[in-house]
Amino acid sequence: MTTFTELLLGGLSIGSVYALIALGFVVIFKATEVVNFAHASLLLAGGYVTAVLHDDIGFWAALAVGIASAAVVGAAVEFFVMRRYRGSDHSVLAIVTIGVDILLTTELTRRIGTDVLALGDPWGDRVVTIGDITIAQTRIAAFVAAALLITAFLLAFRFTSWGVAMRAAAENPQTAALMGVRLGRVSLAAWGVAGGLAAVAALFLTVFPTPGLERATSLAALKAFPAAILGGLDSTTGALAGGLIVGVTESFATGYQSELSFLGRGIGDLAPYLVMVLVLLIRPAGLFGTKEPARV
Repeated sequence: MTTFTELLLGGLSIGSVYALIALGFVVIFKATEVVNFAHASLLLAGGYVTAVLHDDIGFWAALAVGIASAAVVGAAVEFFVMRRYRGSDHSVLAIVTIGVDILLTTELTRRIGTDVLALGDPWGDRVVTIGDITIAQTRIAAFVAAALLITAFLLAFRFTSWGVAMRAAAENPQTAALMGVRLGRVSLAAWGVAGGLAAVAALFLTVFPTPGLERATSLAALKAFPAAILGGLDSTTGALAGGLIVGVTESFATGYQSELSFLGRGIGDLAPYLVMVLVLLIRPAGLFGTKEPARV
């Protein structure tokens, strides 16, 4: 029972981080109807800036600069690249984001090299013990930070003028433009918000028990992609639910690896994608996604 509880808590913690990344996918998709495959490079950019600066200016200041840098990179990608292709087919835009991701990730991995960079977080390897249950402080911090950020985003999405503009743009961009909504600003803000969320996620993906930021860190965004898909790419609630489902699934599949040995090694890495496929077989639009009406 202790192992089960520890795996559940760990899964909820890492799942909340996946939810932050998935929320970035959803925000951009709702604003532009484009699947952003460059999200992994935004995550790596924010983490890299934090890792490089924390010795000079301190952890919290470095984290703030890292979040701002990832947001600026995201906004720059939208302004200088994506905006030039406005009006193109969405599949073309998705391919453009793949090119952007290759470009940014290649440059960042060149800078990182074979190093493993610490981000200088204040929690270190400390753990919290409650009875027989032990959990790392970083996991608790990840869950709390993700919960606060997701709550703040949902409130802003529901009650601010930016949130209203984004919802209008997602519902019907042509009508929203006619009503005075500036779609360019909505898209720019969406990319910036997604970049900032990715930078926060990069922090909690690279602290204890992970050794630090490395070239493969960006691959974590690929684990969050199933979370966005199975929750529904146009649903902010779905991003939260999908992230938690993926995190718990991965945690249990990894923790009970020995009992699942008949499925082969590495089932923990494969489990999120299996869950995504099973959900999509039942609900093609995802758990909370909007089903497109079809005229017959």
